[in-house]
Amino acid sequence: MADLSIEFCGIKSINPFWLASAPPTDKAYNVVRAFEAGWGGVVWKTLGEDPAAVNVSSRYSAHYGKNREVIGFNNIELITDRSLEINLQEITQVKKDWPDRVIIVSLMLPCEEKLWADILPLVEATGADGIELNFGCPHGMPERGMGAAVGQVPEYVEMVTRWCKTHSKLPVIVKLTPNITDVRAPARAAKAGGADAVSLINTINSITHLDLDQMVAFPIVGGASTHGGYCGSAVKPIALNMVAEIARDPQTKGLPISGIGGIGNWRDAAEFMALGSGCVQVCTAAMLHGFRIVEEMKDGLSRWMDEKGYKSISEFVGKAVPNTTDWKYLNMNYQVIAQINQDDCIKCGRCYVACEDTSHQSIAQLIDAATGTRTYEVIKEECVGCNLCEITCPVQGCITMVPQETGKPYMNWTQDPRNPRAENIKVTETV
Repeated sequence: MADLSIEFCGIKSINPFWLASAPPTDKAYNVVRAFEAGWGGVVWKTLGEDPAAVNVSSRYSAHYGKNREVIGFNNIELITDRSLEINLQEITQVKKDWPDRVIIVSLMLPCEEKLWADILPLVEATGADGIELNFGCPHGMPERGMGAAVGQVPEYVEMVTRWCKTHSKLPVIVKLTPNITDVRAPARAAKAGGADAVSLINTINSITHLDLDQMVAFPIVGGASTHGGYCGSAVKPIALNMVAEIARDPQTKGLPISGIGGIGNWRDAAEFMALGSGCVQVCTAAMLHGFRIVEEMKDGLSRWMDEKGYKSISEFVGKAVPNTTDWKYLNMNYQVIAQINQDDCIKCGRCYVACEDTSHQSIAQLIDAATGTRTYEVIKEECVGCNLCEITCPVQGCITMVPQETGKPYMNWTQDPRNPRAENIKVTETV
């Protein structure tokens, strides 16, 4: 049976599933319920200096799909609005009661070394396993020179990280903002400052939707609104890319990563791990479905690992990183062509319409003159293998993309004669 236990930057955890710093980890009551449900760890909701932050009423909004499925979640809540003393007391007690579970304390303070130097011993005294520096919050706090305002400036990231490594013996995890052009820059800065790990992504600047009668965005606070932090399944592709960028960057190679962003099931978690995450953090899915979702996550991941022959999580962490590259190194001679399984086809015509209207006109619509029955067939000579028909098809597996034997050698864009700046490199490998 697969072993789900991990060691992340020196911290041992019974499983890789942690709750992210957010409303679900705001107080002892919630955290204890999470541990009872089976979560391996939590990142306690961000602590700051006293007096505590003050939150507004009406804090969340959502981007919905069909049947009110929440695709994305928007949040304008700030860091903890409870006193530092109460939070530290509760962290101490919960860690004492649950010694086998991980508690990471999230912190956010102004960029003044003394403030960090003063709070870090207090956090250490709780028995917490590590600290996470919240350099990612995109709303409210940046207006005060904290959160993303720090995370967007690599020099600040390195500076504060170094302060924390100087004044604390605990592992330091730096939480990165996605609201930046190149996430590798702050990750490199965190490493330069001595960070033990990075976590990403934090939430993305967003407005989900508007009330067109009142002409104001949601959530509405007294007739006005503001941008918030976007999370949930919609941000997963962005998070996966940013995790991969750090995992394959030579300058941050080997830096432990805690993956965050749209993780709602075991498969999501496995994908983050395959791209380099040693553990994962979950928030939105727990807020929408409750803490018990971790049961399916653990069971599903364990079953998949058994099926694939992985005995421990470390055996597949980062395994997809070598297969993630820059576009210019992709094989220009690789080719796939769509194939429609006529037995599975329901004749809806969505593939035809999508291809005919917006793509390469490579699907023929054949109509039987006698019966009016429609059949759809791929015109192989026109198909470029874009995958659009497969994506639009409502029947999973009906349309597949079939690799073609071209007989041509591997050739990337730097070697392609169609590239005016192609390098003169001999290619010998055959596709």
